[in-house]
Amino acid sequence: MSFRPSLPGLRAGLCALLLSVLSLPVQAAERFITVASTTSTEQSGLFGYLLPKFTGKTGIEVRVVAVGTGQAIKIAQQGDADVLFVHHQPSEEKFVAEGYGVQRFPVMYNDFIVVGPGTDPAAIEGGHDVVAAFRAIAGKQAPFASRGDDSGTHKAEQALWKAAGIDVKAASGSWYRETGSGMGPTLNTAAGLPAYALTDRGTWLSFRNRGPLKIVVEGDKRLFNQYGILLVSPAKFPHVKQADAQAFIDWVISPEGQQAIAGYRINGEQLFFPDYGR
Repeated sequence: MSFRPSLPGLRAGLCALLLSVLSLPVQAAERFITVASTTSTEQSGLFGYLLPKFTGKTGIEVRVVAVGTGQAIKIAQQGDADVLFVHHQPSEEKFVAEGYGVQRFPVMYNDFIVVGPGTDPAAIEGGHDVVAAFRAIAGKQAPFASRGDDSGTHKAEQALWKAAGIDVKAASGSWYRETGSGMGPTLNTAAGLPAYALTDRGTWLSFRNRGPLKIVVEGDKRLFNQYGILLVSPAKFPHVKQADAQAFIDWVISPEGQQAIAGYRINGEQLFFPDYGR
């Protein structure tokens, strides 16, 4: 014998269900911004330390797309990010000049270093002239692992090879190895070969798989590594979340944000040095 509810009973049940649904609290729309940034800010652990502080204060989630600087700029140029946070000032200034960004703000700096095998086949350990070191590496045809990904680090490396008068394109695939990947994987490659590599100090300090690698060259003023932050142009891309994106930028360059950057350390060593307004 099957049970068939009466029409009045069915109507009453549907009404009760509808009322219960309507009485549920309305969920607020998820609030987030997208930041196109570099692998160094991600792989160094800075964002993992910094972003929860901003989200806790504002309720705005920050979703990071961590790629090389060149790719991050392309993402922002397509309107697929609200904020650009990278480390190649000439490219950042060009981004603004072409109308993709509103204004560039300096945020922080650290430095690049050259790491290499403990055997140091190019005999450059302890040097402070990075261009001379690059000439020595090329002269010995010692293995060198390059990111080869148009990142800020790669752009800095290419400028140093140019200053050294070395055509690394001609050496590609021999002693000069291009990984086409981020800083962490490139350091893994360098440790595995072993090979020399140019890296930002922040990623190096957070890198655990060092193997035979050690710092061989540091302290040259040409190894200065400056980071900037920019709002992607709402005039060009009306969907940019201008208010929340600007809130993030304002926080990063505020005394609170700058102190948070200065407070990020690994084994007691500071990775980034805030310099907005200096």
